[in-house]
Amino acid sequence: MTNKTCPQELLNLIKQFQKDEATASKLYAIMAKNIKDEKNKEIMLKMSQEEHAHSLIWKQYTKQEATPNPFKIFFYRIINYLLGYTFVIKLLEKDEYNGIKSMDCVKDYFPEIEQIIAQEKAHEDALIDMLDEERLNYTGAMVLGLNDALVELTGAIAGLTFVLMNTSLIAMSGVITGIAATLSMASSNYLAERANGNDNAIKASLYTGIAYLITVIFLTLPYLVLPNEMYITALLTMITIVITLIYAFSFYIATVKSEKVMPKFLEMATISLSVALISFLIGLIAKMCFGIEVG
Repeated sequence: MTNKTCPQELLNLIKQFQKDEATASKLYAIMAKNIKDEKNKEIMLKMSQEEHAHSLIWKQYTKQEATPNPFKIFFYRIINYLLGYTFVIKLLEKDEYNGIKSMDCVKDYFPEIEQIIAQEKAHEDALIDMLDEERLNYTGAMVLGLNDALVELTGAIAGLTFVLMNTSLIAMSGVITGIAATLSMASSNYLAERANGNDNAIKASLYTGIAYLITVIFLTLPYLVLPNEMYITALLTMITIVITLIYAFSFYIATVKSEKVMPKFLEMATISLSVALISFLIGLIAKMCFGIEVG
């Protein structure tokens, strides 16, 4: 350990790192209790031990015990329930090591820390790669449901907006179209998975259908809550929701797969919004050509 005096500002940051490690250790131990698969449970407990070991490294410098952050534990337990433990682990580890890398002055005061943390991170990454969370085996099915719903329903609703010019009618059409498409997409995916010999074809089709249905709900919501004459506002709100959904899902997939967010986001956003624009123009042209008027 170096004999240099640690600046108070740096010491405060290290205390925060120590607290974060203690929090993660406690959180992983709690999450492990709810994991049924024994292999994953064992790995999660090892993760907890790793985080505890990290906190002890920082304790060498702070000379203090660290107590877990109860609010952070509560927040991540909710995220764990909604999005799975792999996402929580990757998110926590990403923030943790990005924070350490950003501290350029750390190695000037603690030259041994860089090597110790690198070794610990390599070991922890190996443990993370050993995890086998069931829901991640169906990300392809979720992508299929979400992407198809965004492309098809965004386009359909955008096209209907200037034909019907009434949020209630557009919402009704969107809900009917969306539910029918959900059933169609789920059943089609089931048949495709069965043809490929997947024994979990039913579960895969459920993931696809649920992702599609959730997207339907979000996209039709603006038309359900806004007055009939505010169809333009509803359309713009829907587009905002589309962009938000695409980014949120891209962030989730990129995080659990340790990939970059923007390429996925830009690809899905470009496709969905392009289809929406084309459908919007088709609806406008159809209204002009056929002289459709809705009272």
